[in-house]
Amino acid sequence: MTLLSGQQVCVKLGGTPIVHDVDFGVEAGSWTGLIGPNGSGKTTLLRAMSGLVPYTGSLQLDGREVRTWSPRALARRMAFVRQSTPLSFDFRVDELVMLGRAPHKGWLDSYAASDRAYVREALARVDLDNLADRSVLSLSGGERQRVFLAQALVQQADILLLDEPTTHLDVHYQFAFLDVVREMVAEGCTVIAVFHDLELAARHADRLLVMHEGRLCHRGAPANVLTPTMLAEVFRMKAAVEHTPDDDLAIRYKASLSANQRNGERLTR
Repeated sequence: MTLLSGQQVCVKLGGTPIVHDVDFGVEAGSWTGLIGPNGSGKTTLLRAMSGLVPYTGSLQLDGREVRTWSPRALARRMAFVRQSTPLSFDFRVDELVMLGRAPHKGWLDSYAASDRAYVREALARVDLDNLADRSVLSLSGGERQRVFLAQALVQQADILLLDEPTTHLDVHYQFAFLDVVREMVAEGCTVIAVFHDLELAARHADRLLVMHEGRLCHRGAPANVLTPTMLAEVFRMKAAVEHTPDDDLAIRYKASLSANQRNGERLTR
């Protein structure tokens, strides 16, 4: 079942076109990876999906236009973990995670024991239960990123949007973070994630959407999308793509390509 879809989606920021005529569909309970070079429109498209920036064309959640959802109703359906989130106020870790329960509360409702239980469980899943009483401002960038994943967990949304979520994480926590996300998918959550690391995208996503110069240029299973031709055309890299004994994809980058070399790579393959 298609949960989120876009038809002819366009986004302008400050009058400048960033996303052009993008069509896509995301199946419920799947993990979709958004990849592409810097400035290709990945994050802007993700923000449009979440209702954070205006768009033209159509973006539909459950058959209803995203722009028509109220912020509170949309927050019950979508959780967004950004690459980095500036904090204007100091919070304890458990207090910041508790804010993920806000879309489920009325204006005068207080937090209940069940809400506090969600927070404890979420912090344990991201291996931060021992830091519940700490100031968020005292945490490392990687620890803060895991706090925001915990906040998304307690939000209990159907869709999780991730914007390069592993940027501030060391190797151990990159894999641990993405393992938690995979568990969420297994539990029925739908995930759309921007990836910078193409091998991580191949390892975790069920399907990839490739953005280039604001347009969607390739889509499909990672093994079908991550080809030497695509890497030359979109990322301007000469590379070999191999299957490991564990059936993961390994990318061996050989050289960067100029525009003319990129065109040559495309024409000769």
